[in-house]
Amino acid sequence: MAWCCLAEAGLRCYPRSSMRDPSQVLAEVFGFSSFRPFQREIVDAVMAGEDRLAVMPTGAGKSICYQIPAIARPGTAIIISPLVALMEDQVRALKAAGVAAGAITATTDTGARRALYDALDAGTLDLLYVAPERVSLNGFTERLSRAKLSLIAIDEAHCVSEWGHDFRPDYRRLRDFCDRFPGVPRVGMTATADQITRKDILQQLGIDESGLVIAGFDRPNIRYTITAKDNPSQQLRSFLERRRGESGIVYAPTRATVDRTAEMLAKAGFTALPYHAGLDASTRSANSHAFKYDDNVVMVATVAFGMGIDKPDVRFVVHVGMPKSIEAYYQETG
Repeated sequence: MAWCCLAEAGLRCYPRSSMRDPSQVLAEVFGFSSFRPFQREIVDAVMAGEDRLAVMPTGAGKSICYQIPAIARPGTAIIISPLVALMEDQVRALKAAGVAAGAITATTDTGARRALYDALDAGTLDLLYVAPERVSLNGFTERLSRAKLSLIAIDEAHCVSEWGHDFRPDYRRLRDFCDRFPGVPRVGMTATADQITRKDILQQLGIDESGLVIAGFDRPNIRYTITAKDNPSQQLRSFLERRRGESGIVYAPTRATVDRTAEMLAKAGFTALPYHAGLDASTRSANSHAFKYDDNVVMVATVAFGMGIDKPDVRFVVHVGMPKSIEAYYQETG
């Protein structure tokens, strides 16, 4: 019998050869006494080895729908995620809860990668987060073929579809990857997907239409407002002036607009930081850390920022340029 035995303080050790009760995992690991709507339905299906595509609004608890089966089913769950920040946030939270979880990214050093592979081989790792680009590597797939997998989860599954607002070509290879592991349930998660996008995701991931779960889109705690542009810099300053001391995001369509807007707000006395792909990695990391852990930071960013960021006190999201679609707008404000 294999036991969870990652050499990190606080990680619980459980037998890995038998199923656990999802309700027990929910209570002991996540501290909740009951599931939210639709969570139990998805968890039970995945526990039974069935495939699912879940369309659930941000804040509805999508991650629990694959994290609980990953912990409750024997073997290691492979979680495919498009952003390093998203992986790191979830791994950090899982480790704090005593779960054996890890992520392999481009910046993972050799020693840490070796330790994760050793835990994978030993059957003592509950969840392994990777980017879609990694699953295309033959060496990675071959290593997984020697391990016992509990499930394959595709987070931000709208990236699979060319009709989605954030299409990622590497996601197109995921069906071939999943098909290499017959009998391992696959579950896709996204907050937004219209009818065409949902149909494409199901086809691209090889999930039957009967596996689609739509939880609705209403977010009663969010108020949406659209205002015609009239001196947008002044409009933005006036909006933020009424919210000094609050954390929020200002989305801009280009890197240049991000830089100009962040500089303008900083001169107006706001703690405004830029975030886009043109900044070096250390600056992006520092600015992201400041936003997540400080109370009054306004992050001015392209849409490269925000997906999967776990910050409970974001009070506003402003777009200074029109998003590409209603779907994209909903995702970014979520």
